[in-house]
Amino acid sequence: MVTQDIKQKFGIIGNNQLLERAIDIARQVAATDLNVVINGESGTGKEVFPQIIHQNSARKHGPYIAVNCGAIPEGTIDSELFGHEKGAFTGATEARKGYFEVANGGTIFLDEVGELPLATQARLLRVLEAGEYIRVGSSKVQKTDVRVVAATNINFYQALEKEKFRADLYYRLNTVPIYLPPLRERKEDIHILFRKFANDFAAKYRMPVIKLSGDAEQVLVNYFWPGNIRQLKNIAEQISIIEKTREVNADTLLKYLPQYNSSNVPSLLRNESAGHSNNFESADREIIFKVLRDYRNELNDIKKVVYDLVSATSGNVQGLAGDVQVMKRNFAGAAEPLSNTGLTIHTPVIQATGNASQVIEVEETLSLQDKEIDMIKKALRKHKGKRKVAAKELGISERTLYRKINEYAIEE
Repeated sequence: MVTQDIKQKFGIIGNNQLLERAIDIARQVAATDLNVVINGESGTGKEVFPQIIHQNSARKHGPYIAVNCGAIPEGTIDSELFGHEKGAFTGATEARKGYFEVANGGTIFLDEVGELPLATQARLLRVLEAGEYIRVGSSKVQKTDVRVVAATNINFYQALEKEKFRADLYYRLNTVPIYLPPLRERKEDIHILFRKFANDFAAKYRMPVIKLSGDAEQVLVNYFWPGNIRQLKNIAEQISIIEKTREVNADTLLKYLPQYNSSNVPSLLRNESAGHSNNFESADREIIFKVLRDYRNELNDIKKVVYDLVSATSGNVQGLAGDVQVMKRNFAGAAEPLSNTGLTIHTPVIQATGNASQVIEVEETLSLQDKEIDMIKKALRKHKGKRKVAAKELGISERTLYRKINEYAIEE
């Protein structure tokens, strides 16, 4: 079955390249028995792709079961998936088959698989690796032959880092990944989808079809669509029912489009934004690296000056050494050693022996805290106390600068 036939059979609308790539991968992997993970934001239509895979596989005559893992309470998820024996827990008045037993020989779709508890993930891993499971309250190992297709809208890598998802299960599930693009990455399909929904609702409610003016089309295409296709369909239905005028302009359309913010932006983007603004550790590293880079450059300049002076001078060695010490004092200031940083610098010093001179390097520790304070004070003085501008020059956020000022009790 070619891509266009799959679109028609499963009601998929759009010509976006990422969408067609996802359909093509689903069609190719269907003939195998590999596990598949479908990644995409909520509302992108992930539930259609397991059906495409099942209907184009050798298991198409077997059972197909879709399970929303996020909708099942943690206390009953094992019973739902693997079944239980009579008396296994309060209320278990009779034995019950689980989804993996019922779907034997077919396909099981685990939607929101990232919501599974860790204990259930371990049980699922055993099913994937050995085709074995144990009912709740039983000690008898049972066999099943089920193909697993999973879907999630979480960032798997973040979940792995936070140990909310087992790495071994992820690699077992994610044999073939399929990515579904959000609606904002399918701008060329937005108006086509809206027109399709408008026609469907006009027929359903027996009223004329709504149409969008040119400026309304621009608003529609440029909107962020945090709820993706599901949100677009909902908006089309609202307008079809409520608006008396069948031609909708931009002002009317905007009334139905909520202004998205941090509370309704997709989880992946929200986490990245929150991490950028609240990650103090990252901000600390920024200022530390900047301080180290600046001092490294200054040290290199000093070394070059000393080398040039030594090369060009055969006279007053003691006076030269004194000049170098002055440069060193001007550079280092009155810093106290910071033992727990492990940071050292090598400052060139001239040692005089009779008529000969020798350039040696003296190891000297630096107090990173004092250097931070010094850099912050210099930036504040330079910009006359304007913290926003000072923070920008320091290469840190304004929030971090405020915290540093309070932490070090810096007087402006």
